[in-house]
Amino acid sequence: MQIKDSTIVITGGAQGLGRAMAEHFAKDGAQLALIDMNAETLDDAANACRELGATVVRGYVMNVTDEAAVEATFNDIAADFDGIDVLINNAGILRDGLLIKCKDGEITQKMPLQQFQSVLDVNLTGTFLCGREASAHMAKAGKGGVIINISSVARAGNMGQTNYAATKAGVVAMTVTWARELGRFGIRCGAIAPGFIETPMTAAMKPEAIERALSMVPLRRWGQPDEIAHSARYIIENDFFSGRVVEIDGGVRL
Repeated sequence: MQIKDSTIVITGGAQGLGRAMAEHFAKDGAQLALIDMNAETLDDAANACRELGATVVRGYVMNVTDEAAVEATFNDIAADFDGIDVLINNAGILRDGLLIKCKDGEITQKMPLQQFQSVLDVNLTGTFLCGREASAHMAKAGKGGVIINISSVARAGNMGQTNYAATKAGVVAMTVTWARELGRFGIRCGAIAPGFIETPMTAAMKPEAIERALSMVPLRRWGQPDEIAHSARYIIENDFFSGRVVEIDGGVRL
């Protein structure tokens, strides 16, 4: 599939990796539907993409965990753009914490269910809902399509990330499942598993956490958002890519 004139939907498209991918595709004349919770940053991202050459850009304020809102928004996008070619499931959150804390034989803290569930709601349920709606429109249109789910190197398990790791492993499992189910409709599904990427989310990490993270990366640097966008481009443009994960992590192994 070519980028130019394709309608690309990006969740979490107003900042971080989502915005980097949007700007990357804007330069090639893509049509962009950007989904985010923040209307102000959404408008800013949309304007930036127009300046970079996107043929059409529209922003949609939406919560990916709200089933009715997801259904309505994807209906609007399909109508506004006369179909959907690509979905990039990028929206995600972190709520890190240890499963338990124990000192001198006493349990001092346990991860609250709400902390666990909030990450599942956005990272896993949100990915499911958006993938379901996008694939329904793609299959109905009969022109095929591409779904890219953003996983993480943490999917293999990472200390302090019970909730996040579980969701990112689940995202990969859904990717493989969807590739097998949706291939008959000409819909390809792939995943990208970034390592430590320089975004506002990673910038909020504690200094000691940043130092520890970079010490595990053989290249000794953060990955850049545009390097993830380049991987998304590969998946979109390679028409025989489906059901696989592209790891962009600088060689790190958690």
